[in-house]
Amino acid sequence: MGESDIAVDALDEEAAGHELARLAEVLNAANTAYHTHDAPEITDAEYDRLKRRNMQIEARFPTLKRADSPTETVGAAPAEGFDKITHALRMLSLGNAFDSAEIHEFDARIRRYLGLAAEDRLVYTAEPKIDGLSLSLRYEGGRLVQAATRGDGAVGENVTANARTIGDIPERLTGAPDLLEVRGEVYMSHSDFAALNVRQADKGDKTFANPRNAAAGSLRQLDLEVTRARPLRFFAYAWGEVSAPLAATQMEAIERLAALGFCTNPLTVRCDGPEEMLAHYARVEAERGELDYDIDGVVYKVDDLALQKRLGYRSTTPRWALAHKFPAELAWTRLERIEIQVGRTGALSPVARLSPVTVGGVVVSNATLHNEDYIAGRDAEGHPIRAGRDIREGDLVQVYRAGDVIPKIADVDLSQRPAGAEPYEFPSQCPECGSDAVREEGDAVRRCTGGLVCPAQAVEKLKHFVSRAAFDIEGLGAKQVEQFYRDGWIKEPADIFELEARYASGMQQLKNREGWGEKSARNLFAAIADRRRITLGRLIFALGIRHVGEVASNLLARHYGTWEAFDAAMTEAHALEGSAWEELNGIDGVGQVLATSLVTTINQDAERASIERLIAHLDVAPAAQPATAGSPVAGRTIVFTGTLERMTRAEAKARAEALGAKVSGSVSAKTDLVVAGPGAGSKEKKARELGVEVLDEDGWFDLVGKA
Repeated sequence: MGESDIAVDALDEEAAGHELARLAEVLNAANTAYHTHDAPEITDAEYDRLKRRNMQIEARFPTLKRADSPTETVGAAPAEGFDKITHALRMLSLGNAFDSAEIHEFDARIRRYLGLAAEDRLVYTAEPKIDGLSLSLRYEGGRLVQAATRGDGAVGENVTANARTIGDIPERLTGAPDLLEVRGEVYMSHSDFAALNVRQADKGDKTFANPRNAAAGSLRQLDLEVTRARPLRFFAYAWGEVSAPLAATQMEAIERLAALGFCTNPLTVRCDGPEEMLAHYARVEAERGELDYDIDGVVYKVDDLALQKRLGYRSTTPRWALAHKFPAELAWTRLERIEIQVGRTGALSPVARLSPVTVGGVVVSNATLHNEDYIAGRDAEGHPIRAGRDIREGDLVQVYRAGDVIPKIADVDLSQRPAGAEPYEFPSQCPECGSDAVREEGDAVRRCTGGLVCPAQAVEKLKHFVSRAAFDIEGLGAKQVEQFYRDGWIKEPADIFELEARYASGMQQLKNREGWGEKSARNLFAAIADRRRITLGRLIFALGIRHVGEVASNLLARHYGTWEAFDAAMTEAHALEGSAWEELNGIDGVGQVLATSLVTTINQDAERASIERLIAHLDVAPAAQPATAGSPVAGRTIVFTGTLERMTRAEAKARAEALGAKVSGSVSAKTDLVVAGPGAGSKEKKARELGVEVLDEDGWFDLVGKA
């Protein structure tokens, strides 16, 4: 993973746009890995650091905020395999704080919003932040009728049958409101986790890296009996839709949930202001090692529910709550060697192979080193990091971990450096194919120029193609892709859809291979056939084009609607100019970096030929369009500019798209409507020059308020 440490205040507008594109790609991929696949790719601390950097850049350059901004997303799309459930009330994430000053600012910010003076009493609750999997339980008439994971906050997975196997979750409630959604966290205790791994190892099955992954994987089992056999627990700490209020305060509502039969956390307390909040945080942090479950911080909430209602929500977080995260866990160990891995975009990623060390209860033997600058002790601009200390093979290094499975190297102890240790020389040639590895200006990483000639890139692209968010072909995972590529069966995606013809003709007898039989072979071919019909968004994502992640792929799919329209537009935009190029760049959330990567890649001769061979096997379903009956803006192109006071830009965009409008980031002759808030500048001026209709925010609500 690339890392940029350029100070935010040193970025100009162009560099800020590039950095926001990079952060969107990294953070949205991290969301998918964590929430959809239960397989984190970066640590909590690294995720938090990058998200804070993203927010700081957006605050300095508000006009550059992207539609796929990580600050506007919650979780990730629900996984395939379970029915989907739309939450009656969205399940939001929490804002994060990392030091005492931010807690005082949180309190001051709430007081300013409510118009309270410093001497006015304001009570909060403080509760441990459980490191598990969020779950919403819906009770009707006191009976459990539905259980859903958080998913992307709006839509989750239906895991009702699995939730019924958890002893902490009551089937029936007495004295509850007729409609009650109870929300909380599914987790696994340390002792149960250790016993589970012993049982798994005894059976020769896969063991789990940590309790959070074990809990998430156990709850999301398609085989109900697997979930039943796993020791899952549940803490209730919140609620969604209710037919009658639970109580007048947060603390009383938690006590009501406990009286109804739910497990609530005994370390939840009321706090009279920031000093008591921080004192409780210190107590919980001190007790953390003695708890039989994982926590990664303390959550503060305004206690008075009437005040919570007044404070309301931002686009993805409540104003009345904040998560105070614990610092990352550290340990020292020896770096035995540095290895280079080549990814699907050709990025050369250095990995530290370590003498095994226990960090936060997990044995760590690998860590990321980010890129060549990080190893050398400098940022992308040449400024020193770690006081300029480089990292060398044989060094005693500090390993940084914050609850997930991918640690990183935080520091190095020069006093322990072995005599004769040489500075690490980053390769200028790809270790897989020998092609030149070049670092383009502005890029934090060095990339192999071999393209599909490089076996590592080819295999990684194929793995990406069959991944869950792309084609998701049952029975064709990373291991099978590597095997089939090594044996020459598949070299590009189109080959996957020709496997059955080869098998049927006797050219290749899959059933006779080790690990395969008649049934498994036929199941694979059936799964491949089932994926010949694919949605446009999944197809675009599956192509594995740099900077084009899952969010951007779906954004492009919604805009162009069909593969034919998308393909024609990309072909027309080949010269990086003209109306098709302007239209692509005008899509809200698509910047020039993404657009250039997309158009350049698709129009490379080899890539174009590979895509055409693939499309010949597919039936690409048009992107789903919203129901727009009675919508006054269906089919119209809208630009939002200036400061919106009654809604966030993301909320306005979501509302417009739900009504069938296309939201653009720039004004052109194709623009139908501009909604201009205070501070609108060049976009409003250009709209008036072009004769485009301009509305203020009140006019926008008058137009769509009842639609």
